[in-house]
Amino acid sequence: MVTSTDLIFGSIMANGTITGTAFLIATLCSIVIGVFIAFMYTIKNSYSKSYIITLALLPAIVQVVIMLVNGNIGAGVAVAGAFSLVRFRSAPGSGKEITSIFLAMAVGLATGMGYIGIAALFAVIITVANLILSNVSFGNGANEEKTLKITVPEGLDFEGIFDDIFERYTTKADLVEVKTSGMGSLYKLNYSVVLRSKASTKGMIDEMRQRNGNLEISCSRPVAVKSEEL
Repeated sequence: MVTSTDLIFGSIMANGTITGTAFLIATLCSIVIGVFIAFMYTIKNSYSKSYIITLALLPAIVQVVIMLVNGNIGAGVAVAGAFSLVRFRSAPGSGKEITSIFLAMAVGLATGMGYIGIAALFAVIITVANLILSNVSFGNGANEEKTLKITVPEGLDFEGIFDDIFERYTTKADLVEVKTSGMGSLYKLNYSVVLRSKASTKGMIDEMRQRNGNLEISCSRPVAVKSEEL
């Protein structure tokens, strides 16, 4: 007798045999779950259309690969190596993006083995948990590290000139790069800083402008460097 538990946690492929019906059911379910994961990601997250489409289709792609491998260990190792190459052709992503991609791949692994119920249940649990954790104070401990760029004139001795300002507004201020600009008439200083709690970014920049001759100053999140390694 088939129970409701068997329907949720059982595989639609009898003895691991792939049939046309099983393939169509797994593929359709993979797409539906992928669309659900993509939709849940759009809630309170910034995203691009290409990334959302990738999330929606990734479970179906992984599912087909797993079905074709069909228990072959050698082919499985080769597929894992192929997936690892994607990292070297992709720009670094945020934690939420990486989590969503791994979730989509896990769903594809489950549907590729015929466990449709497990895939759907797992996707719901993880996406709901992610949404809840994103909207509560969980993980809001330390202030975020930022990149501060200051342009100073050539004749200004910049070493130590901003130390008292950093002491009042930041808990960390490290000079990570110095480079010349404007045919050597300007210096561009790149700092890695962590602002104090409730510190005013505008107040800090206004004080720095009085010392650098009102030249350009920018404060932003660290920018990930895009690379294409071989």
